[in-house]
Amino acid sequence: MAEHLSQSELDYPFKLLEYFNGFRVSKMIFSACELGVFDLLLKSQDALSAQHVAQELGTSMDGMERLLDALVGIEILEVETAQGTALYSSTDVANLYLAKGSAKSLHDMIIYRSQTVYPLWNNLVDAIREGRNQYEKTFGLPSGHFFQAIYRSEEEMLKFMGIMSCHWVLDGHDVVTAFDLSRFQKVVDLGGCTGALANEMARAYPASSVTVFDLPQVVEAAQKHFKQEDSGVTFQSGDFFSDEIPGADLYVLARVIHDWPEEKCLALLKKIYETCKPGGGVLLVEALLFENRRGPIMAQIFSLNMLVQTQGRERTPSEYTHMLNKSGFCNVQVCRTGKSYDAILAVR
Repeated sequence: MAEHLSQSELDYPFKLLEYFNGFRVSKMIFSACELGVFDLLLKSQDALSAQHVAQELGTSMDGMERLLDALVGIEILEVETAQGTALYSSTDVANLYLAKGSAKSLHDMIIYRSQTVYPLWNNLVDAIREGRNQYEKTFGLPSGHFFQAIYRSEEEMLKFMGIMSCHWVLDGHDVVTAFDLSRFQKVVDLGGCTGALANEMARAYPASSVTVFDLPQVVEAAQKHFKQEDSGVTFQSGDFFSDEIPGADLYVLARVIHDWPEEKCLALLKKIYETCKPGGGVLLVEALLFENRRGPIMAQIFSLNMLVQTQGRERTPSEYTHMLNKSGFCNVQVCRTGKSYDAILAVR
């Protein structure tokens, strides 16, 4: 039974109004990133006036002052007054996650969500009515082959690859250490994109060899734009649906299964099972729904995003277990990390 609202919430809908304004808060942060606000404040040794920020970034003084004040209001920026002038500076969180130059920057994630995901979500009503992604309505692109839409240009592909790296800045270590994977000597990350998660795997298990297997254009871009020196991770080109996949002790599928309908997932998992060495396994990394599908809210939102953007959905542990068992895998273990992404390990 749903929890009853308090009388104060019935008298004035504070929580509802907070939710209504959620998209505006997101767009404030997105816009500040796109304009370079956080980069400028990080580089500056001193707090800056709105006029200085506006001049440096080529914006109106009035618009920038309103944006900076709103960012102070949501505690992303700080402000002090000196001789009657408001001076703005970044919080530690903004410097760490929002400035492009930070080691833990989520800048690429923000740009992708602002320029790609945000427009797609404007057609959420149509996605729910039609039960399919909205690339055609949003960008004029065929929706049947959504990765062709995602990789429609080198610029768009790099944006997508950037957001994938950001996910593993936050969650990579937790998911690769959710189980002790040290017994798997040869690891292949199928659809491993930039190699960000593979790098986390290589750091956690230095005795294992780690290979990223992805589409040729993705591998080329990863090695050109995202390669980390001395990581030990190698790359191999191919399509894991249509090409032969390399032999391994452990296959990693991180944010892959949730892209596809069940029949396509089963075909891929069965192919992996047939290629996997005896005693080997598969590690799925996904945002797990509760068994009753009533949360976590982040996984529920991600599942709506899969509707808007792909052909897949987020699933419960039992749904993943069913697919793994049906593909031949056994001894399925589930670990909820408490972060955005969880881990499931199954063996052959």
